[in-house]
Amino acid sequence: MSLARLSVLDQSPVPEGSRGPDALRNTLDLARRADALGYHRYWLAEHHGGGMLAGPAPEVLIGVVAAATQRIRVGSGGVMLPHYSPFKVAEVFSLLAGLYPERIDLGIGRAAGTDPLTTFALQRDRRQASPDDFPEQLPELLAYLNGTMPADHPFHRLQDALPGGPEKPEPWLLGSSAQSAVWAAQLGLPYAFADFINREGAPIARDYAQRFEPSETQRHPRTAVAVWALAADSEEEAQRLASSSRMTLSELRRGRLIPVPRPEKALQYLSEQGTAVASRNAVIGTPEQVRAGLEATADAYGAEEVIVVTITYDHAARVRSYELIAEAFGLPSDRPLTVGSSAVA
Repeated sequence: MSLARLSVLDQSPVPEGSRGPDALRNTLDLARRADALGYHRYWLAEHHGGGMLAGPAPEVLIGVVAAATQRIRVGSGGVMLPHYSPFKVAEVFSLLAGLYPERIDLGIGRAAGTDPLTTFALQRDRRQASPDDFPEQLPELLAYLNGTMPADHPFHRLQDALPGGPEKPEPWLLGSSAQSAVWAAQLGLPYAFADFINREGAPIARDYAQRFEPSETQRHPRTAVAVWALAADSEEEAQRLASSSRMTLSELRRGRLIPVPRPEKALQYLSEQGTAVASRNAVIGTPEQVRAGLEATADAYGAEEVIVVTITYDHAARVRSYELIAEAFGLPSDRPLTVGSSAVA
């Protein structure tokens, strides 16, 4: 399968010495640039309770990013559904779809996006831990959006009360495990796999495509793979810039959430830690090396789309990486806006 699209996953990283508002302004700046560069979609992540990432509410950022851009699809990467009422999520994303027709994605995840204590703090009812009812939540959410709630269901009338109708978001199931692939296939949903979390995802994505059951909204399987990548003018510079993210990941796996450090600090840390440093699957190097790595990853997953996630200390370096990747793939930068056309295949 040929790689047809490049997209962006933005986790709104907070550089050391900066604050959340600085990271959010960087998100808006990068979104505008990605729109002009020809990226297909721009997804905002959901993380809670830490000082490293400034994006706990993708549903808020989506509206701001969509208003600041013209063509690019904007969505959640993803909404962590166990924290929310399915009806509330349906209302919010219906509203966004009504404001920005044919541009809103609803990426849905099962993970908490945080530690157990913060997960408990997010609960409305704290008398006991919330049940693991994601398999019931997801079909309910889709039924609201698709208008397929059974006539005898007590919430049946609510499917007609969504504020953005007839516009609706495009739902995606996000995952990093075999179970998510099974649900995506059974429900006939597009599937986005987080390779930067689980580097063993290629067989899972292939299994999704083989199991896929056509739905009213999706006749064929669609796979995207989210890949951590960083391009620079030289491989040495790319590795230097990537050291900041490697340090944050190592500290995260030790239970410490730190702002993104300067490369000089990160390189010293990595040198001292040696082989004990945590690593992730990543594509790092010159634009040509990154293109080859992304194409190879897409081929392994049978994916038509790669969603690139990049974290650097310096915002300009992150923007430059996306520029170099766009140039390497020959994306149609500053493409003309076609009024009324859909960006969805």
